[in-house]
Amino acid sequence: MNIVVLVKQVPDSGAERTLSADYSVDRASASNVINEMDEYAIEEALKIKEAHGGEVTVLTVGPGGATDSIRKALSMGPDKAVHVQDDALHGSCAVATSKVLAAALRPLNADLILSGAESTDGRVQVVPHMLAELLGVAALTGARKLTVDGSQLTVERQTDEGYEVVTAATPAIVSVWDTINEPRYPSFKGIMAAKKKPVQSLALGDLGIEAGDVGFAGATSQVIEFTKRPARSGGAKVVDEGNGGEQLVSYLATEKFV
Repeated sequence: MNIVVLVKQVPDSGAERTLSADYSVDRASASNVINEMDEYAIEEALKIKEAHGGEVTVLTVGPGGATDSIRKALSMGPDKAVHVQDDALHGSCAVATSKVLAAALRPLNADLILSGAESTDGRVQVVPHMLAELLGVAALTGARKLTVDGSQLTVERQTDEGYEVVTAATPAIVSVWDTINEPRYPSFKGIMAAKKKPVQSLALGDLGIEAGDVGFAGATSQVIEFTKRPARSGGAKVVDEGNGGEQLVSYLATEKFV
């Protein structure tokens, strides 16, 4: 099976994250890592390859520094990577990013496209759906379990109430949550091997996309303003003088918990 995994480099969610003067994510001063959810997609791709054979390709859209995340992904076990990088991509929205990803995916002829359910910087959860529309393939999103039987895919889609069982034939795109598996740690051998694995670099011109269709110029949404999250304040203290229960319920009602 020909599998492509979408990988995004994001600022480490464990560190402070800020926006630049142009309201884009400040990646230059951040500690950048592979989007955590994408590691579960990589692991799922490797498990499918081990069970059914085939090839795993990592696809990234991002600046030159994203090469570090590509090599980290390759050290886990994928065979090769494609890196779309172009200065004009800076400031691209989810719509433009999806167009670029779709253009890069078409010549790869993937049977299965895997991605994380969301990225920790944007958290919009729409790119897999947009790609499915652009590529004309099925979208099985929010998977907590994926079963492959020939060309038939069965997914347990995680919901707030439990899960739904959804099926589709390949080609298809599947996005996964962190409940689907436990990603492997790269071995020393894998880290060394990753340095020699092929990474194809593409620009917008290679994909037939105009610079004006991406970046801030082609964005369909815009950040107008932002404020930092307020510092955490002390909690409310309830002193029980015989009416503690009433005070607690009143507080919860004020905060709209009940």
